[in-house]
Amino acid sequence: MLVPSRRRLRIEVWIVLGLSLGQSAVYSVVQLLDKMTRAPLAQGTSTLNRSQSTREYFDLTYQLLDITFALVPVLLVIYFLTDQRQTKVGMGQVGGSAFQKLGFNFARPGNDLLQGLGLAALVGIPSLGLYAAGRAMGITTAIIPSALDAYWWTVPVLILSALRHAIVEEVIVVGYLMDRFGKFGWSVPVSILASSMLRGSYHLYQGFGPFIGNAIMGVLFAWIYTRTRRVMPLVIAHALLDIVAFVGFSLFGKSIGLG
Repeated sequence: MLVPSRRRLRIEVWIVLGLSLGQSAVYSVVQLLDKMTRAPLAQGTSTLNRSQSTREYFDLTYQLLDITFALVPVLLVIYFLTDQRQTKVGMGQVGGSAFQKLGFNFARPGNDLLQGLGLAALVGIPSLGLYAAGRAMGITTAIIPSALDAYWWTVPVLILSALRHAIVEEVIVVGYLMDRFGKFGWSVPVSILASSMLRGSYHLYQGFGPFIGNAIMGVLFAWIYTRTRRVMPLVIAHALLDIVAFVGFSLFGKSIGLG
C-alpha cells in the first residue's frame, strides 16, 4: 500500500478545509470585523438558521440543498480516510473502513448515547453561562438560533440542520484532523490545540465569547476522542445541544447560547 507523503497530506487538509470549515473560519473573521466596525458587538446579532425565500416550498428546497451539500466534504473525508490497497490486477480494494477508524458507526449505540447525553449536559449549562457573561461584557452578539418562518417542516429542518452541524464539525475538526495532525508528526497537545482553535475561529462571527466557549469545548471533545477513538458520542452531544437551541428558540422564542 502506498503511504501518502506529509506534503500530500497537508495539501489534502488544505483542500478539505477550503471546502468546509476553514472557509467558514475566514468568513467568520471578516464578519466579526464588519460587525465591530459598524457598532459595538453587544448591539450586533448572529442568525444561525435563516429563511432563504418568502415562498414556503422554495425555502424548504433551499434549506435541504444547503444541508445536503454541506455534507459533501464529510464524504470527501471518509473517502480520504478509507484505506485503498492495490490488488495484483491493479484494482482498488477497500482495505479499512473510515467509519470504523473514526468510531463513526453504531457499534456501541448504548455507550455512545449515554456518553453523548453526559457531554451535552456537561457542555450545555456552562455554555449558557458563558453566553450570558459575554453579553454582559459586550463581547458577544445576540444569538438568534432560528429565524425560519413557522411552517410544518420548520422543526424537522432544524433537527436536520443540527445533525448537519454535528456531523460536519465532529467528523472533520476532530476525527479527520486529529488523524492527519498525527501523521504530520504533531504531538497530541499541539493537535488538540490546533483543532480547538479552528473550532473557535469559525464561531468568531458570534463574538469573542463564543470563540472562547467553543475553543474550550474543542479541547474537551478532542481530548475525549484521543482516549476513546470514537467520534459518535461527540456527534450525539453536539446534535443534542443544537437541537435544543434551534428547536427551543423556534418554539419558545428565547435566545439560547450554543456550544
